[in-house]
Amino acid sequence: MKRRLLFGERMLLGDGTEPFNAVISFRLRGTFALKDIQHALAQIQKKHPWLRALISHDEKNIPWFNVPDNPVSIPVRIIARQSEDQWQEESRREWNTTFNYEKLPLIRFVWIKGENVSDMLFAFHHCLCDGGSAMAFLKEFLVVLDNPAADIGIENPILGIQDVVPAKILNSRRQKLKAKFIGRLAATAIKCIPVGKKAVERQNDYLIHWKLDETVSKELIAYCKSQKVTVNTFLSAAVLQAFKKVRGEKSFNKVSCPVDIRRFASQIKEDHIFAFGLMIVVSSDEKLSFEDNLRTMQKSVEQKTSKLNPYITMMVMESGHDALKNFTKLLKNRKSSNDCMFSNLGRIQIPHQYKEFSVDTIFSPSVIGPLGNTTTMVTSTYRGEMDFSFMGSEGYLPYTDALAVRDEVIQIIHSQLKQIAVL
Repeated sequence: MKRRLLFGERMLLGDGTEPFNAVISFRLRGTFALKDIQHALAQIQKKHPWLRALISHDEKNIPWFNVPDNPVSIPVRIIARQSEDQWQEESRREWNTTFNYEKLPLIRFVWIKGENVSDMLFAFHHCLCDGGSAMAFLKEFLVVLDNPAADIGIENPILGIQDVVPAKILNSRRQKLKAKFIGRLAATAIKCIPVGKKAVERQNDYLIHWKLDETVSKELIAYCKSQKVTVNTFLSAAVLQAFKKVRGEKSFNKVSCPVDIRRFASQIKEDHIFAFGLMIVVSSDEKLSFEDNLRTMQKSVEQKTSKLNPYITMMVMESGHDALKNFTKLLKNRKSSNDCMFSNLGRIQIPHQYKEFSVDTIFSPSVIGPLGNTTTMVTSTYRGEMDFSFMGSEGYLPYTDALAVRDEVIQIIHSQLKQIAVL
């Protein structure tokens, strides 16, 4: 089984010399045997062909996912657990460790082994899949780890754009011409945009982690419902305000928010291994109060989201493979124009209690790569607690500023909840 990488996947892959890795870390209470972990990893590989895939290049140097007849097992690295925050150190290590994708899968596993508590990490190349897909195979891994005989099924994998874009759109002469025209226009524009001769020097990468306890998380969700806005919009507004206060004139009043393509393309199932994403940019009106901004931003988010068209977007990108080099150069070398990327995975639908162990927590995924500004905030909710991972690099956002942004976001949340409590 093989398929050519899509445009977005090729962009994330790059030339293979610079890692673009994501990490999902989780904490389990119980005792585990290596053979059971390896069996669970083997079962998720058995279900998902692309978790077995290597990458090879054809005569035109185009990369392909290629599933070998004799697949290589997911590598496992074991270290002794010495501290509560060790998973953060190992996450940073995994960000910066390239995948030897010609010989090994695009996924690996780290077991930070303790007596009764273990922290475990899945590290995977972002070209393989997104956070949604990763949560799906994490859920399956836990099911099999608890019950080695469990049946998690077999994925019917996406083998190309034809498995995502409906045939009537993909084969429409009008839609094909439209996609090609937009693609050529974009490719020409990209060539004309001035960029620096070299990329910004990232310097040291960092990870800042925090949680809101169950009470505050519940109050925040209730507050958002009362204001008729999503938690995503509230947190985007808080992030924008925090950057403005901390960075002042250096802030951009722009946050990029990924939108899950599965909301629009029913062909992509929850357990599909897939990396394609959609994006909107959110800004605030500095003349408005925080509460008025929320409603204005919510309306803007809904308008922008309603205009997203994953099918045409994919067709446009697939018509532009020859522009990939220029597009990548633009992302790497152009000056940053947004404060950060903000992604909310929402509530993680994974059980807490299993027969053989319990899941203490699932930390929000972390990701970092070489395509421009690395500043990213990811949040998710598990067991009623909102969890935040804030990634960045000193060359884009100094660590001290990042800590100040975190503190300001927390302060804004508590301030808004306090106001509603008074009312």
